[in-house]
Amino acid sequence: MLSYGRCRAARVSCSAARAVPIPSALASVSRPSSLARIAAAGLTSPSTATSSFIFAGRSQRRWASAWAAAVKDASAVVQPASTPAEGGAIIADPLKLVGQEMQSIRQNIKSLLGSGHPALDNIAKYYFEAEGKHLRPLIVLLMAQATNGLSPNYPRLEAQGEAGTATGVDAPISRANVLNDYNPDKPNFSCAFSSTSSATSSGAAPTPSSHHIPTSSVSPSTAPAILPTQRRLAEVTEMIHVASLLHDDVIDSSPERRSTASAPALFGNKLSILAGDFLLGRASVFLARLGSSEVVELMATILANLVEGEVMQLKATTAPETKPTKEGFERYMQKTYLKTASLMAKSARSAVILGGCDARQGWVEGEMIKEAAYTYGRNLGIAFQLVDDMLDFKPVSAELGKPGEGADLRLGLATAPALYAWEEFSELGPLILRKFEDEGDVEKARGFVARSQGMQRTAELAAHHASLAKAALSIFPPSPAKEALEGLTEKVVQRSS
Repeated sequence: MLSYGRCRAARVSCSAARAVPIPSALASVSRPSSLARIAAAGLTSPSTATSSFIFAGRSQRRWASAWAAAVKDASAVVQPASTPAEGGAIIADPLKLVGQEMQSIRQNIKSLLGSGHPALDNIAKYYFEAEGKHLRPLIVLLMAQATNGLSPNYPRLEAQGEAGTATGVDAPISRANVLNDYNPDKPNFSCAFSSTSSATSSGAAPTPSSHHIPTSSVSPSTAPAILPTQRRLAEVTEMIHVASLLHDDVIDSSPERRSTASAPALFGNKLSILAGDFLLGRASVFLARLGSSEVVELMATILANLVEGEVMQLKATTAPETKPTKEGFERYMQKTYLKTASLMAKSARSAVILGGCDARQGWVEGEMIKEAAYTYGRNLGIAFQLVDDMLDFKPVSAELGKPGEGADLRLGLATAPALYAWEEFSELGPLILRKFEDEGDVEKARGFVARSQGMQRTAELAAHHASLAKAALSIFPPSPAKEALEGLTEKVVQRSS
């Protein structure tokens, strides 16, 4: 039977072949601080096909130490500065690029989440205190650093940020001209309550250039500054992610997260749900202050995607497939995009929009940069989740963000390794249909996966998406931030936790 991964790879290759050259005007664009110009030769633009559907309180000391460890962990994920990459090159150390911003996120989120209700504060901040890679804000900051200065709009945006006049990003949460409760002058049928449509991408993934584009690079000291709006976006991205963890742990009845008690186990389901809702409410306020309706729409669709993905996952356990099919695997991949990759893809795209790479701001060629950022985040997110699904079949590790040793199977979920193994062992079918509920089902399923090519094929599919993510960066000029983003695609598929 033809590998699902190979089928997908063939379709992606055919789609990429339809790309067409971009306008030569892009060649005249340059960054401040002498960053090399983007050459028009070899660059491609996305096709017209859409690509959006692919698939309690702790002390200050503990808070600080956890985030310090998280930043160190994030640095190691990309690659330590002292470790040579292939060919002897040194991969950029993200701490030298965005370390200050990553450290400031800790204190900023703490101040953003103040509610006046101690119990709510404690649970809302609980997962922020835990050590973790915090990859999502890291991606946003690195993407901003890699693309800031490309747009002719950037100097204006930078000046606004330095003057503190951008969009009221740092204004108090409750401004005098905004009522905190019922506004009798606002009709309930206001268009503000109308539903939002899902944002779609304007094209397929850009084809990597066969030519080397700009040869010069910048150092961290001369790299364009990360804008205040982009820093706030990184914080909002992490808030949305943590809110989804709170809700997921309630739905999955998870007793632990990263070898510590989960929020529902410690605070109860009701408070965990309310805390997640509170985080989303706070995130919505700060999104509105970023000054970009496109970014607000993009980030709002992430919330819809998270819910859609969770519903798809629930449906997969209540009405599982009766036999292995390509369509069934496609649904699994779509769920993977909705639950994991959507946040990475759309927050990365939002970061470059806030840096001025946007046709709505008068720079048509910026659409290519937006599409590349989206493609990077989407494929990196899919690769990340595929590896995460593989880790579920490995022994428990204290560093794992999930229990491991068949935790997904115990929830009735058949992920990529099991779906691939099902092609080789039809005996897996009855186990999947009864959601691995009978005694010994989980161990039997793990045994089938171990004897099959399921893990290898999942690893190959993850590597394929990681390579697509790296290829999307080919249109960016050389910089340490670009190197860090490239290194991240390699480390994601190599990680063991």
